[in-house]
Amino acid sequence: MQDEFNDPLWRQVISGAQMLFVAFGALVLMPLITGMDPNVALFTAGIGTLLFQLVTGRQVPVFLASSFAFIAPILAAKGEFGLPAVLGGIIASGLVYVLLSAVVKVRGAEFIDKLLPPVVIAPVIISIGLALSPVAVNMAMGKSGDGSAQLVPYETAMLISMTALVVTVLVAALGRGLLRLVPILAGIIAGCAVAAMFGVIDTSAVHAAPWFAMPAFVAPELHWGAILYIVPVALAPAIEHIGGVVAIGSVTGKNFIKKPGLHRTLLGDGLATSAAGMFGGPPNTTYAEVTGAVMLTKNYNPKIMTWAAFIAIALAFVGKFGTALQSIPVPVMGGILCLLFGSIAVVGLNTLIRHQVDLSEARNLIIVSVTLVFGIGGMVIGGNDFALSGISLCAVIALLLNLILPGGNAWKSKVIDPDV
Repeated sequence: MQDEFNDPLWRQVISGAQMLFVAFGALVLMPLITGMDPNVALFTAGIGTLLFQLVTGRQVPVFLASSFAFIAPILAAKGEFGLPAVLGGIIASGLVYVLLSAVVKVRGAEFIDKLLPPVVIAPVIISIGLALSPVAVNMAMGKSGDGSAQLVPYETAMLISMTALVVTVLVAALGRGLLRLVPILAGIIAGCAVAAMFGVIDTSAVHAAPWFAMPAFVAPELHWGAILYIVPVALAPAIEHIGGVVAIGSVTGKNFIKKPGLHRTLLGDGLATSAAGMFGGPPNTTYAEVTGAVMLTKNYNPKIMTWAAFIAIALAFVGKFGTALQSIPVPVMGGILCLLFGSIAVVGLNTLIRHQVDLSEARNLIIVSVTLVFGIGGMVIGGNDFALSGISLCAVIALLLNLILPGGNAWKSKVIDPDV
């Protein structure tokens, strides 16, 4: 293995650009779906990664960027309360991580296992993916996410979206080397190429946009309704975070759960998410694609993530770049999301299988069943002033059922065991 920690500066910068390239597709797709500014997402991904490195002593080679787990509650809360209120909820979600970090510091990492075992987290993750599936299908057919308007003719939209989907699938399944790590980017490029053939892409805004422009930062506001929509969803990415830390530890041969410690990585993730909300960006999470790139290149130097963060921040101020991203046609995103949202659900299914959750036991069956129906069905509990619904509600219900129903201590978790 190369002594990558002594790489010259120019090689670190190139490696950092490569890591950002790997993360780029998913990074910008999430804000485009939710109506946020992709340039702000680039800026907050860079700031979040730097904050994470600061908290963890620059020991963990990870890159933080837009989390797909929050799409459903952000869309729901944004439609009802507006973007500034959503940002307040994102800040509060980051504080949940900070709280979990403090508890882990005091009681140990095993506490997370007891509070959020796979039988709780898995159905929530499944619900997130399946509840979003109508959005993906509507966009693939050329409609708005809620299906209320036909933005692109159906036949044209299907040709564009299926091209984007097929290319994404082929690159993910058959790609080699770094190509296999950028299926989303490949799908976007292919979909946009077909869209250009049909004259669907409008580049006039790109030509009119300035080269240098401030990202469209948005100030947050405190709104308890929006906070209730968004905060409960933070439970699922918390477990996703632990899995990400364990994964990068197994790649680098280090136990990051012990050093710098799970409490520090959770704190870094929480501060990154809250910082994103302060500027108008989406919540942050560690990116598995970047972990795959680290494994492939065998470059374990955390400094390369510093350069990836700086490059992301620099790109955030390129006005034409952000405008070009916003000109990506809806069917292109819809085709790719047909795979991505399904993949989220499969992650939940895999969690149940990998941890051998016995669904023949009444306790487990009840938790999973009620959580799925509440989450996918869009159950609402409460009134105009205080209400929980959809993904947020199912996360709370899963947590409460796990605490209330007897027999929870019989299960032994493997989530935080780095040797698994």
